[in-house]
Amino acid sequence: MKILLCFGTRPEAIKMAPLYHKLKKENFEVIVCVTAQHREMLDQVLDFFEIKPDFDLDLMQANQSLNSLSALILSKIDGVLRETNPDLVLVHGDTTTSSMVALAAFHLGIKVAHVEAGLRTYNKMAPFPEEINRQITSRLVDIHFTPTAEATQNLLNEGILKEDIIKTGNTVIDALLWTTNKIEKNDYYHPEIEMLKGKITKNKKIALVTGHRRENFELGLENLCEALLEISQREDVLIIYPVHLNPNVKKTVYDLLSDKKNILLIPPVSYPVFVWLMKQSFLIVTDSGGIQEEAPSLGKPVIVTREVSERPEGITAGFSTLVGTDKGKIINTIQEILNNFKGFENYINPYGSGDASEKIIDFLLNKIRK
Repeated sequence: MKILLCFGTRPEAIKMAPLYHKLKKENFEVIVCVTAQHREMLDQVLDFFEIKPDFDLDLMQANQSLNSLSALILSKIDGVLRETNPDLVLVHGDTTTSSMVALAAFHLGIKVAHVEAGLRTYNKMAPFPEEINRQITSRLVDIHFTPTAEATQNLLNEGILKEDIIKTGNTVIDALLWTTNKIEKNDYYHPEIEMLKGKITKNKKIALVTGHRRENFELGLENLCEALLEISQREDVLIIYPVHLNPNVKKTVYDLLSDKKNILLIPPVSYPVFVWLMKQSFLIVTDSGGIQEEAPSLGKPVIVTREVSERPEGITAGFSTLVGTDKGKIINTIQEILNNFKGFENYINPYGSGDASEKIIDFLLNKIRK
């Protein structure tokens, strides 16, 4: 059976990597196509997970509009699909790559499966454009691999047939556990990790921060930075902020937080380094979806700087707190965790236990190959 994996961003690559290796192990014919929607960050992940793409569309351009990117993906993937003629295309999550590849495959009558299907906020502007990408993809694909019962129910509510939905957990936990096992080995060495070890004071609580959502640009990001400035006055805290490459993010963060006491601004780090940073952290402040999924497995509380989340399971279980971009809420929630958090009683991650790829492979072996 010939399977084409298509992805374009670092999060997609991380979450597809364990699936890629398990497909190869089970002797599927696996073809990888990357759109390189994120170039530099994608390449880091491909190198770490030892994935060599068969097709690299290299579509990233400076200040690229969503419409321009969508048109390029739709146009360029057409040739790949016609040349490879796969039995099944696998797309992931909520990117422009996923929705446009699914549309192109649909136009050619090629079956598509969606990994991490069914996540919803039902607010088309949050996250933007990811929410609509997810909904478009769900209407186009043939098989839906959902991470949770809530995601499954979302699809059932939308009229997707039960027999086309398979709950697997999230493959990001597979990738996380694979990575922690690798970086914890005595012979593992990474220069970025060694550099960071020299900058981290052992008696400080690390607040790890990320932020990149379009809906948080300008005022939302400014509020976050002002809140971090307030927190940085505490002598027991070190804020570490790997700053996203997007110029809309980079300028604001560096203008407001450069050369401030107890704040360490660093360039984006590779995936193994970020996992290492998560393990060192006391808490994480983020608008990322993947981090909300990963952090419970590491026992780290997450403050989510978004108004809505398509990952409510972590919030319901108490692993995450939704604060939006209100400066006061961010400050108060960080202070509360710094002062009172003693660890989680329940370490069961609602997003999976690390066997999502196996469940996807089992389905493909038992259902599709027959």
